[in-house]
Parts: sequence; structure tokens; C-alpha cells
Amino acid sequence: MGVMEIRIREAGVEDLKHILRHRRAMFREIGFQDTAVLDRVEGLSREYFSEALRSGNYRGWIAEGLNGEIVGGGGIVIANWPGYPGENLAKRAWILNMYTEPGARRRGVAKRLLEKMIEWCQINGFHAVSLHASSEGRPLYESLGFEQTNEMMLKLQ
Repeated sequence: MGVMEIRIREAGVEDLKHILRHRRAMFREIGFQDTAVLDRVEGLSREYFSEALRSGNYRGWIAEGLNGEIVGGGGIVIANWPGYPGENLAKRAWILNMYTEPGARRRGVAKRLLEKMIEWCQINGFHAVSLHASSEGRPLYESLGFEQTNEMMLKLQ
């Protein structure tokens, strides 16, 4: 299969069901199988995205096949953040919720979405954008210039 012909458009509140479906599928595919956990994530995500899509704290993009079928999506969380070396904004950008439908994978969908998001960050004055990479996504992210950072996490009980 070659590159898929798609149209990338900005997501709106009317796309909430697609964003939530992608988020749930993404977590399920990286190993979270407990329905109760996924339901809780979906509820919190619905609350977050409903507000953040309206306020602009989340910018989403949807990939559609030429027949209008949703084949992928992703977005950027824009968080207020104190200044740090190399950044001119008191904000930080994180790409998240990257998902491509199984039948559209390895056909350029995720790359096109990422290119659109990176371009948006550049146009809006960000000097960096971060993301958390799954093992499947890492080669694509590295091919676009993403590098490993020193971020760590402590899980609190």
C-alpha cells in the first residue's frame, strides 16, 4: 500500500467523539485492557477536551480519507509554563492523542498530522514541542527530528 490521500483539518468540539475514541484505542493498544480504567480515562478526557477545545488550550487535527472517513487524529496541549532557556513564550506545547486507524497505518497519515502540528507550533512562535512516544511511534518521531529528553516520572499512590 502506498501513501494514502487524506485531508487534514482542525478538530472542533463536534469531533469530541472521534478524539475520545482515538484516545481510548491508543491506551488499549499500548496495553491497558481494564475496561473500568479505560472508562475512567474516557470520562476525565471528555471533561478535559470539552473545555480545552473551546478555550484553545487543546488544538486538535483530524485526518480524513477522501471519502470523509476519519482515519486518524492528534493534537497539542498548550499549557501555561514559566520561561525556560530556548523558549520565548510563557507556554509549553505537547503533542498527544496521536492515533491512526489500523487500516490506514504505514500510509503517511501520522506523518502528515505531525507535520501539520509542527508547522502550527512554528507559526505560533514555539521553539520546541514535546511528546511521549510509544515504541511503535518512536521511529517516526525520530525521523522528524524528535530527540530523547531527561524527563522522569514518580508514580504517587
